This record gives sequence, C-alpha cells and structure tokens, in this order.
Amino acid sequence: MEAFRVERSGPLKGDVRVPGAKNSVLKLMAAAVMAEGLTTLTNVPQILDVEIMAELLRRLGCKVEHDIATSTVTIDVPAKIGHKADYDLVRKMRASISVLGPLVARCGEADIALPGGDAIGSRGLDIHMQGLEKLGCHVHSEHGYLIVRAENGLSGANIALDFPSVGATENVVMAAVLAKGNSNIDNVAREPEIVDLCNMLVKMGAKINGIGSSVLEITGVKKLNPTTHNVVPDRIVAGTWAIAAVMTQGDITIHGVKPSDMELVLEKLRDTGAEIKSVEDRLNVSMHTRPKAVDIVTLPYPGFPTDLQPQMIALNSIATGSSMVTENLFEARFRFVNELARLGADVKINGHHCLVRGKEILSGAPVEGTDVRAGASLVLAGLVADDVTYVTEVHHVDRGYSNFVENLTGLGANVKRVEM
Repeated sequence: MEAFRVERSGPLKGDVRVPGAKNSVLKLMAAAVMAEGLTTLTNVPQILDVEIMAELLRRLGCKVEHDIATSTVTIDVPAKIGHKADYDLVRKMRASISVLGPLVARCGEADIALPGGDAIGSRGLDIHMQGLEKLGCHVHSEHGYLIVRAENGLSGANIALDFPSVGATENVVMAAVLAKGNSNIDNVAREPEIVDLCNMLVKMGAKINGIGSSVLEITGVKKLNPTTHNVVPDRIVAGTWAIAAVMTQGDITIHGVKPSDMELVLEKLRDTGAEIKSVEDRLNVSMHTRPKAVDIVTLPYPGFPTDLQPQMIALNSIATGSSMVTENLFEARFRFVNELARLGADVKINGHHCLVRGKEILSGAPVEGTDVRAGASLVLAGLVADDVTYVTEVHHVDRGYSNFVENLTGLGANVKRVEM
C-alpha cells in the first residue's frame, strides 16, 4: 500500500501551475462521443480519472490518446458506438455517469452501471432521471444497471430541476442539444465547469442561450461536429494551493488560474489575514501571521465550493479562534473530520455543522484519505503537525491532483510517496 509521508515543513514558497479542471475535462470527454470524428482537448490534467474515462470511451468504441507531454487528449469517435458502461469502471469514478446524456442523445439508449466514486455521501440520480424522462426517455434499473431508452427519440421540453445539481444539469443539457424542438431548463447549476461544457457544445454546433445563468434555452440540432477545446483551469486545485500558502504562512504564486471563478474563496482567505494579488491568469497568496478562523457555508456556485470545505477545516484547525463550517451538499463530507482529529484537531460534528477550535500545532499520526479532497487536506494538515504523518489511500488524491507530491516538494514541502 502506498502512502504520503509528510513532515512538518516551513512556509511553502514558489510557483505552481494549475492544470485543466478535473470537474470539467471528464464531462468534456463524455460530450465528445456526441460527434463522429476527432475531438481534441487541451490543458488536460494528468490525473487517474482521465485514464479511467479514456478507458470507458475506448470500450464504447472510441480511439483515445492522452499525450502527457502536451497535456492533450484526442478522441476519435466512430460512426457507431456502444451504449453500455460497465461496473468495473463506473464504480471507480462517479463522473462516469456523465456519459448517460450523450449516449441517449446519440444512440437512443444507454445502460450505465450505478456509479461509485468518493465516499462523501449519497448522491441520488433522481434529478437526472426526471429531466431525461421529460425529454422522452423511459428509465428503470435492473441488475445494478440504469437502463434508459428513447425509442421515439428525444423531444424538447420545459424542465425545472429540483436542485441545481451539476451532474443532472450536464446530462440533461447534453441530451437536450440533440432533441427535437426547444427546451427550457430552469434552476441549472452555474459552476464554471458547466459554462465550459456549454461553450464546447456551442463550438460543436449546439444552440444554447443563457450560458452562465440559472436558465438555459436550447434549440435542438440534428447533429454535432467534432471540435478542439481548451479545458477551463481547475479552481479547486488553485484553491488548495492558496490554502496551503495560508496554513504554512508561505508565499505562493499560482499560474494558469482564473481568479474570477474563485471570488468567494479568495474573500474568505483574505478574512484569514492573507494578502492576495491577482493579475490576469496569476494569483499570489502570501501569509505572514497565524491565520484567523473563518466561518464557511457550502452552497452551489457562486457559493463556497464543497470541494474546498475539507481544506478550510484543516486551515481552521490551526487558526486563532473558533469557526463553524456548514456543509449543505454532501452529508458524509465530514467523514474525514475523524481522521483530522487523529492529528489532534479540536473538531466536533453536529449534523451538517462542524465546530472547529483552532490549535497552534497539530500532532503527526497515520490517517486515511477517504476521498480526493480529504486526502489532500490531510497532507496539508501534516505540513503543520509535529513529527510524521502518513496519509494512506493515495489513489484518491491521484484522481484529482496532477503531480501532487512533485508540486508540493517544489514549494519546499517535506513530502514523499512511500510503500507501507
């Protein structure tokens, strides 16, 4: 078993570059199957989830090449593709469900194994299904598969999502762009990754109005064309490096970032006492004192992202004062808090609230990273803990962070990957 061996480190200083967003590239890869021919994605992160999605698309009949040297993925989609996504891949990555909308739109049918992924709570597919049913699909499940059929094709519809779910928005939008007639989709997610997907679909020939707002108006087209698209920067990775600078009282310049996608995150970091400067695609975060505790409430974009909640709990655990962190999206996202407590953090959970009382220093111990963000957060905590911290289940971090250890050591962190 591999683990990250983390020792207390001084202030992290230097430069780091942010790749394309994990939460966008996987959906863009799924969208590529909607158009026969060669689609090229640039600024692709070197993460495990990209390899899993590539293998899923290969099993559907696509030819997929990932050139790590140029951060490029090419997807050659044949005239006829498969419609079944098997459990052995889908269980590894919940984003696999994003092939559902494209396959129904392209093939009129889809058999998708019920997904796995991070252990951060139940994320039902009801909203996905309700939207697809409005577009003319028949949906049922059997033998662990979600079976979706559109025997008479897809037809535009007025759809109001019960919640601005990112995954449901993606699947419904990708299905609607190839449906007959017009669709009006209300209460859609507004995340930058949704905007990125819509922009790529428009490049492919889709007709979408209202991109970036809570209502999308879609006029269905008969076919889409392959395209070339640059993946939007990963705001969660950028946020992780920014929080690392604050926790270690360091000075980090983050390149390739889009600060306008991170306004609330940067505002909260300024509240901790950090100095933040942004110029075009660069962000400098510096901290010269122990950070102040800040309250956090996770909400759909433009609210505070749930994917940065664990990192902020880690920051608050060594800040001056107490804070309340409220999780409104995933009920099991606090699961990692028990691991943080093993490092000496003073944290107490009450429902979807977590009370954090800051301590000047944490204490190294073996801990388990239960999901992508939890693993990264425990490593950050280990950087400000005495003695040695071992973080296991490193494959989770590999799913979301390119060259995680290399980037940290380049900033001066005492971290390495070891065999346990």
